[in-house]
Amino acid sequence: MNIRKYKEEQEQKNLSPFAVKSADSLGRSHPVAECEIRTCFERDRDRIIHSKSFRRLKHKTQVFLSTEGDHYRTRLTHTLEVTQIARVIARALRLNEDLTEAIALGHDIGHTPFGHLGEYLLDSVMEEGFDHALQSLRTVEVLEPLNLTAEVRDGIANHNGDKERKTLEAQVVHFADRTAYINHDLDDAIRGAILKEDDLPSSIVHILGSTSSSRIDCIVKDIIRNSLSQDSIRMSTQVYEAMHALRAFLFENVYSTSANFKALEDTKARLILKSLFDYYCDHTHEMPEQFKIISDTCSPQRGVADYISGMTDRYAVKKYTELFIPSFWS
Repeated sequence: MNIRKYKEEQEQKNLSPFAVKSADSLGRSHPVAECEIRTCFERDRDRIIHSKSFRRLKHKTQVFLSTEGDHYRTRLTHTLEVTQIARVIARALRLNEDLTEAIALGHDIGHTPFGHLGEYLLDSVMEEGFDHALQSLRTVEVLEPLNLTAEVRDGIANHNGDKERKTLEAQVVHFADRTAYINHDLDDAIRGAILKEDDLPSSIVHILGSTSSSRIDCIVKDIIRNSLSQDSIRMSTQVYEAMHALRAFLFENVYSTSANFKALEDTKARLILKSLFDYYCDHTHEMPEQFKIISDTCSPQRGVADYISGMTDRYAVKKYTELFIPSFWS
């Protein structure tokens, strides 16, 4: 028996008419023989999990620098939380869980070190700008080519902002990403004594709840309730506005570089990345061969951005130390 074909038959029978069926995938840029056991989206999920870029996420900052404590989220734990939330929603709506999971696991695979400040720094110095979602797509297409399906690549590239997403599974990941980070970043801020639980506006607490689990539960159930048998992923106006009010609250009190608790550390991280960017733009020959070729064929900025965005926090610190901190005779 061909197990993959059996799975594809079950998808046709059991999934929502709005779900993407594995057998109907638009395919890969480079066609390959199908697996006898796994569907194309299961295969994509496995390729992402086994990639070097995915493993590096464990040493990349989410919001709080990883050196500050072992219990704060990293880019990897964020990715796992997004995946868990996305799968719950996808299963309830009878969407393709494997496609949803593959998109969620790969959505931040090209993210910079030091969280979003790394992204903002590269965006400010690169002539063409920098978007971590597009960098994630570039990572799986060019830097560590995984030959993923068109549906997974679309979901990765368009998971953030107001971009158009071609599948409901990609829409689910977009909502799951936002649901995860506004709740776990608040949880980390409270753990780090940056905020107190009663700092959260009562208008938000009244709608979403007073704990992380209750807020996630509220948002997930609202998405499911409003998206059942619909051709798009939706939320009620009340919960949607409360979620965005919480996001705005975090931007003002946690994410902002003017926040006193993280201004100094953010300045240090920004200095590291800007120094590395300027140095390697002038010394492209000192980068690994892959990035030297990109610098020669595309542009020095492109090659350097690819190199730096793939760094972990600790590797960026290591390279900065090697390049700019004097070593001493023993």
